[in-house]
Amino acid sequence: MRKGSSIALLLVALFMGGVAAALARAWLLGQAQAERQTIGTIVVAAAAMPFGTVITEDKVHEIRWAAPTLPPGAFATKKELFKDGRRVALSPIERDEAVLRNKVTAPGQRGSLSTLLDGGKRAVTVRVDDVRGVAGFIQPNDRVDVVLIRTEGAANGQGYSDVILQNMKVLAIDQMAGQQQVEQASVIVKAVTLEVMPEEAQKLLLAANVGRLSLILRQPDEEASDGVARRITESDLGDTPEAPPKAVPPPAPPPASTVVIVRGGKREEYNVKRFDR
Repeated sequence: MRKGSSIALLLVALFMGGVAAALARAWLLGQAQAERQTIGTIVVAAAAMPFGTVITEDKVHEIRWAAPTLPPGAFATKKELFKDGRRVALSPIERDEAVLRNKVTAPGQRGSLSTLLDGGKRAVTVRVDDVRGVAGFIQPNDRVDVVLIRTEGAANGQGYSDVILQNMKVLAIDQMAGQQQVEQASVIVKAVTLEVMPEEAQKLLLAANVGRLSLILRQPDEEASDGVARRITESDLGDTPEAPPKAVPPPAPPPASTVVIVRGGKREEYNVKRFDR
């Protein structure tokens, strides 16, 4: 009796195992078929392309893309990328990085600085030095505050500094519009180009004529504060050494008087100092 029960249980186990194996095989075949159906292609860079690179067919290639949809702005094929003309890189594209529409120009468009401007914005250049340019650490796409420092012609004879613009986007440093790391520490940035509104451009140009402009580097994705930054004057710097007292000139000597004495027809004159009581 026990032997018959054991054989029955074994047969049931074998049957259930066969069913499980068949179901697993069917599921795996279904997954493989679904994967084959959703695999497409995406265009990526065949080599690193800095800003201004003219994109040609030998600089990109297609790779398989195992997903039902492409990333926003991506190109599925080279034909789609070049169908209306050549394109130029608007920002650096690393090797094997997807080529996206916001990183390249429109077909046939030049890769100039004007193509980087958002709608209604303008580009204005601020003259800086190695210190006022945050010692060369500012790079394109960074965000900065602009500070006006005025020491001459200030009210009450005190110099002051004002934050006149906040959260401005850096478009270029000198002639470099792409984000590039400065390899030589001796490179000194002389100009920074900012993206501003037309009225802000006028404000910057006027401020450059009345004082010195300096830049303050902001943290990435930091929002501009709602309030206006307080003006800082020389009195906010704490105790300043007092000017030495002016030297008081000594009083002028009193005028001298002349006394004439005549003795026996001989005239004699004497100068006598006059002392006021």
